[in-house]
Amino acid sequence: MLRQFIAASLLMASPVFAGEVEIVDVTATPSGNTWRFDVTLRHADTGWDHYADGWEVLTPDGVSLGYRTLAHPHVNEQPFTRSLSGVEIPAELQSVRIRARDTDGWSPGVFIVDLNR
Repeated sequence: MLRQFIAASLLMASPVFAGEVEIVDVTATPSGNTWRFDVTLRHADTGWDHYADGWEVLTPDGVSLGYRTLAHPHVNEQPFTRSLSGVEIPAELQSVRIRARDTDGWSPGVFIVDLNR
């Protein structure tokens, strides 16, 4: 009985974190010499204090090709998709990476997008 009480007390005392931004899906569409990216994110937005606030298209070696700012929380819209057009991708690249962030900083995971050239 004492063990159950201690375990329950520890769980109640644990801080609650909104978690990392999850990249659910990415669609990359060529348009002339540039690309459009439609990125679907999931994040436990809690309001203006903690929300997914952007995502970025990167080369495989980490050079930024484009950044999409998310200007407000999406508390009641999860997952959600936002687009970025006009991204110039060097012809030699066969893939890019997408990373996302929230108001606490960059999430550790990346989503690799095969450009199917």
